[in-house]
Amino acid sequence: MKKRRLAGVVLLLAAVLSSCGIKKTEEQQPASPKTERITVGFSQVGSESDWRMASTASIQDAFADSPYTLLFNDGQQKQENQIKAIREFIDQDVDYIILDPCVETGWDSALMEAKEAGIPVIVIDREVSVEDESLYTAWIGSDFYLEGQRAMKWLESYLQKENYEEPLNLVGIQGTIGATAQIGRSRALEEAAAAHDNWTLLEEQTGDYTEAKGKEVMEEYLRKYKDEIQVVYCENDNEAYGAIDAIREAGKKVGMKIKDGEILVLSFDATHGGLQLTMEGKIAVNTECSPLYGKRLVRMIDEMEQGELPEHHTYIEEGQFSNYSGIRAIWVVDNSYLVTRVTEELLEEREY
Repeated sequence: MKKRRLAGVVLLLAAVLSSCGIKKTEEQQPASPKTERITVGFSQVGSESDWRMASTASIQDAFADSPYTLLFNDGQQKQENQIKAIREFIDQDVDYIILDPCVETGWDSALMEAKEAGIPVIVIDREVSVEDESLYTAWIGSDFYLEGQRAMKWLESYLQKENYEEPLNLVGIQGTIGATAQIGRSRALEEAAAAHDNWTLLEEQTGDYTEAKGKEVMEEYLRKYKDEIQVVYCENDNEAYGAIDAIREAGKKVGMKIKDGEILVLSFDATHGGLQLTMEGKIAVNTECSPLYGKRLVRMIDEMEQGELPEHHTYIEEGQFSNYSGIRAIWVVDNSYLVTRVTEELLEEREY
């Protein structure tokens, strides 16, 4: 970790005084230098969703109870703002940088500058795609592709349970294009649709993870495809809120009875509001993406301060939720994943 320059100056001064033969009296003894507080710069994507705000709160709360000072910057969904923040953190001589990147590419120069300054960078949530992975110290986050696979496997299991064999038309409301979550979740949807002869992915458009854009995209789909849509794949809860509002306002029903003309909504994040709608059956299945990074990051920096090197790539274990009792678990490749029934008790216990 970086040397504390103030302590170095004090030690150098003491050495000079000693070499000059100056005798230190009790009154001349310098006061013990104060330990320099460790500073962490945090560049957050923005505040576009309930998930994002919960992630920010988790980190701010954890660092407020830690021995570290947190400097927070809101990137407002713009990569150029986050790159500027990284460079400002370098100028401020922070000890660590935490980055939740807006998109995957375009970080090489800024991260190289941090590395040259001797500042470890911890990437969280979304990943960065760089030529040299030593430009960042560690990444911790979700397996977004697996999240998408789990959602699509639940849908496949649901259709089998309900003996639904008719053609199925799906639309996708994507996250911010180029973000790791969007890449993984969209890929899972596209692969699942291609693997089923009677599934058709009508269209995908970005909702930028916001409720307003999610509603706007769904309104366009309903005008364009009218009664053709059976399933909406929303890449986060806020997009699902907007899509549900658009469906209702169009005079259609949201639910799991697609044989009766209801439109089935799939979502991700499992925020409190999203799980409330899941319990009500308005979101058929909600695949978790945990925003609770705060305590993990504090522990990671504690370990790094003790000279321990963290794992370079760490996935978080996450759940999956539905109000449908017919599916208790789903299989993806060779692994089984539980599907938890949403209850009032579960909602009361949720941290976000």
